[in-house]
Amino acid sequence: MPGAEAFPISPFPDGRAFFFSRRYAINDGDMSILIIVFQLFALLFAITVHEAAHSWAAMKKGDLTAYSMGRVSLNPLVHIDLFGTIIMPVLLVLFRMPVFGWAKPVPVNPFNLKNPRRDNLWISFAGPAANLSAAFGCLLLIVVLKSLSPDVQSFLRNLGLSSQVSGLKPLGGLVLLLFYVVLINTYLAVFNMIPVPPLDGSGVLMGLLPPEAAYKYDKIRPYGFLIVIGLIYLGVLGFIIRPIQDVIIRVVFL
Repeated sequence: MPGAEAFPISPFPDGRAFFFSRRYAINDGDMSILIIVFQLFALLFAITVHEAAHSWAAMKKGDLTAYSMGRVSLNPLVHIDLFGTIIMPVLLVLFRMPVFGWAKPVPVNPFNLKNPRRDNLWISFAGPAANLSAAFGCLLLIVVLKSLSPDVQSFLRNLGLSSQVSGLKPLGGLVLLLFYVVLINTYLAVFNMIPVPPLDGSGVLMGLLPPEAAYKYDKIRPYGFLIVIGLIYLGVLGFIIRPIQDVIIRVVFL
């Protein structure tokens, strides 16, 4: 079965909700609240797309377990884990620690799959692939809106240069929301492709390894969660994602 999808909320060690870098921090109180709302919406959307894609892929490969539970759905409520999606992130924010969490894992019965190792590879990959597709689609929409609207160009250029937002118009707000959808979907995809159980990358890697090597590799699964937490605390994820984040920022704001 694909891993219990973890989602880091901030790449920065203080665990705050990020705008897009320390250089571009917005200090306006009302705007900061709006930014947090945008981030939470984008995160919920990313998780929903991710989990629904796993469930859809499992269904296509012959396992109807997730489908029978209503998981092939864009309704975020069916994917939320009360503790992992809500309580844990809130507690970590309150204690000013790196923020992460998880959604409900998608149940997969390997006995329903024709080729369990190969099929599980594609089921595992479906979540990150869906996130990257959503990110690319929204980034393309931002580029189109920039090319069609001088106001959008001016808004994004001013925001990128001065980090100041004044007179936010609906179209500007839409583009800013799309930016967070792009950023967080990309972040979620990259994070989950790290080949450490229980992340999706481990399922992909196990499908690529020879059976004997995959069996030995799977022995780290009991320690996988601790390894993931260690990677978050050591800033490894931020090191991986920051170059990608910088490219997205240049495309959107410059």
